[in-house]
Amino acid sequence: MAAERDFDVVVFGVTGVTGRKVATYLGEQGARWAAAARDADKLARVLAEEGVSGAETMFADLGDPESLAAMAARTRVVLNLVGPYTLYGEPVIEACVSNGAHYVDLTGEIPFVRKIIDAYDSRAADAGVKVVQVCGFEALPPDLAVQLAAETAGERWGEGLAEADLAVTVDGPPGLPRLSDMISGGTFQSLAAAAGGDDASAVTDPAALITDPARAEEVRQRSPITVAPRRSGDAVIGPMAPAAFINPAVIQRTAALSGAEPFRYREGIALEGSPATLPLRYIAAGVLSGTQAAVAAAARAQPATRKRIGKGLSRILPSSGFGPSGERLESWHWRMTVVGRTPGGHEVSVEVDADGHPGYLATSRMLGETGLLLAEPGMTPERSGCLTPATALGTAAVDRFDRARVRFSVAD
Repeated sequence: MAAERDFDVVVFGVTGVTGRKVATYLGEQGARWAAAARDADKLARVLAEEGVSGAETMFADLGDPESLAAMAARTRVVLNLVGPYTLYGEPVIEACVSNGAHYVDLTGEIPFVRKIIDAYDSRAADAGVKVVQVCGFEALPPDLAVQLAAETAGERWGEGLAEADLAVTVDGPPGLPRLSDMISGGTFQSLAAAAGGDDASAVTDPAALITDPARAEEVRQRSPITVAPRRSGDAVIGPMAPAAFINPAVIQRTAALSGAEPFRYREGIALEGSPATLPLRYIAAGVLSGTQAAVAAAARAQPATRKRIGKGLSRILPSSGFGPSGERLESWHWRMTVVGRTPGGHEVSVEVDADGHPGYLATSRMLGETGLLLAEPGMTPERSGCLTPATALGTAAVDRFDRARVRFSVAD
């Protein structure tokens, strides 16, 4: 990468729900950053609404490859928030790889991620560029937490992981929850795009991002994705929302890129409460399971059927920009707990303790911090290509996420 650039980070897609908060975070950190969009007036209005001043703006349009190239050439890192990525992501990746800028996005569209690995991994590695996808609530914190557990097990006992279990608990704001609190319009549209894609069968494959066929088959045998409710102590574990098929593929690719053996990985949302609420918690977990099973069934349908499903979902689901009002973003608290076990029976626990709505505010802060880490020489591992969050960032600098109010800790 060129040593001197005008900016450390450029945010492409500031006008969306998440982009606004990324802009706010970078402004708070005093970063050398710029905002890029095709509508200058709307961009200026959004920055003013968010109270962000002093940021430089630039024109960039998906239909204008020269503008994307000019954007990438001026910065060390591009944070791309323009989705669905299956439809709109590749031109930005092409511009970054061709012009020496690291690339980061928030996609959960696993078939698209695999397409990019096949097309750009070697090119990006040769160019010294990191292409880092799936870098929001899915899958940055679980990926880093599992990698921390694996590295800790290696340091303490000289063993890798045989299995890892991740549970998430979320405390939302007071009052009745709203649909917009749960899943953004961008996430809805991403799910629709993935469901209707040409290779939607990869949606439910835990080995979708592994390029070695033999290893991929071993992962499928050892760590199939299940969505049925289960018990863990007093908690009922339901499948991860918005999709149970995102984190496993990323975490298994991290293990492959790190040279670790495949291991069994399970995750879910922990529904806690008194014994009297157990039936209600099982009902809630069953609803989540049924939704995920429907997604899996759609992914296995015939191509023509999948395309119809994808187009239909795109029309009826909320569009990008749908999300919670600003006052409902702050009063959230969530935790992830990873329990890793080694073949020798040793156990290691890693916790992620975080503030802010996981899919909007916390994701925005994490994404902004990711951009700053990648832009700072020597802060991340000297490797390039199509990487996962954990292999791109490493675990040495996880304390930097403290200022994003996402705190990682390893139990003694």
